[in-house]
Amino acid sequence: MDYRDAGVDVEAGRDFVNQIRNLVHSTFRPEVIGGLGGFGGCFQLPRGFKEPVLVSGTDGVGTKLKIAHMLNRHDTVGIDLVAMCVNDVLTSGAQPLFFLDYLATGKLDKEQLIDVVAGISSGCKQAGCALLGGETAEMPGFYQVGEYDLAGFCVGIVEKSQMLDGSQVQVGDVAIALASTGVHSNGLSLVRKIVSDRNFAWSDTPQLLGGETIGETFLKPTRIYVKSVLAALQAGLSIHGMAHITGGGLPENLPRCLAKAQAIKIDPNSWNIPPIFQWLAEVGEVNSQAMYNTFNMGIGFVLLVSPDEVEQTINHFQSHEIPALAIGEVITGSGELVGLPFK
Repeated sequence: MDYRDAGVDVEAGRDFVNQIRNLVHSTFRPEVIGGLGGFGGCFQLPRGFKEPVLVSGTDGVGTKLKIAHMLNRHDTVGIDLVAMCVNDVLTSGAQPLFFLDYLATGKLDKEQLIDVVAGISSGCKQAGCALLGGETAEMPGFYQVGEYDLAGFCVGIVEKSQMLDGSQVQVGDVAIALASTGVHSNGLSLVRKIVSDRNFAWSDTPQLLGGETIGETFLKPTRIYVKSVLAALQAGLSIHGMAHITGGGLPENLPRCLAKAQAIKIDPNSWNIPPIFQWLAEVGEVNSQAMYNTFNMGIGFVLLVSPDEVEQTINHFQSHEIPALAIGEVITGSGELVGLPFK
C-alpha cells in the first residue's frame, strides 16, 4: 500500500499549490521575503516605526461553511476568513501585515479549494496584507466528502504610542456605527435551524429579501473595514476606540473597547435594521434579546470619536461608500450597554 491507498493524494496536493501560486503572489507586499513553498513565510517589518507593537488575531468562518457546502459556492468564505481576523486586529489601530490560512479537507478537490483560496486572496487585497503562507491538510475519514474547514491567522503592526487600548476613551465620546453587509459570519447555526425548521429552500426568494435568494443573502461576505479606518486615522480623526461586532452582537462586543468606569448608551431607533434581520425574527420567532445577542443587527464595526468630529467622521466613511451614523455615546458606568430594547 501507499499514501494514495490511504486516501491522501500527494501529487494532487503539489499540483494544488502550483495552481494557487499566482493568487498568493498577487497579495505580496514589498516586505515579503522569498516566495511560496518554504517551511515558513518571511516578512521584514516596515520602516518608520519607533516602538512597533505586533498585534495578532485568529478566527474561522464557523457554520457558514455548511451553507457554502450545500450551495456548492466557495468563492466568498475566504473573504469572510480574512475579514474576521483583520477587523479584530484593526480595533487596536493596527495595520494588518500578513495572513496565514489553515485549510483541512477529507479529500482534496482542487477546483473547490482554488475558489476558497481566491476568496482569501481577495480578502487580503482588500485589507492590504500579504497572504504569506498556509497549510492544506488532506485528512480522509475526518471530514465528510466535499466538506472542508478553515482557520485564519493575522499579524498587524501599530506604533506603541498610537495603540488603542481603551485608555483613550472619554465620557461623552460618540459611537459611530459602520454598516454590515448582513449577518457576516456569526449566528449561522441559528440561521440554518430557522431555514430547516421552517421548510425553506436556499433557493427561495422571500419578498422581504428584495428578490435575492436565501442562500445569496447569507453568503454575502463580511465587510472588511481596514483601509477606510486606517485612512481615517491617517487623516487625523480622533478615534478613541473601536469594536468589531461579531459573535455576541453589540451587547458583548461594544463594551470591550471601553476604559474602566464607563458604559455605552445607544439609541436602537437611530438606525434602520436591515430586512434580513426582520425576516429572521419573524420567520424564526426570535425575540429581541436573542436577536441582539446573536446577530450584528446591521452594524459590523463601531468607532468611538470626539463629539466635535462626528460629522467629519461620518462624511469620511460615506466617501468610502460605507454607511455610517451616530448611535449613542459613552457614559459613566461599569462596562454595560444601555438602551437595548429589552431588559
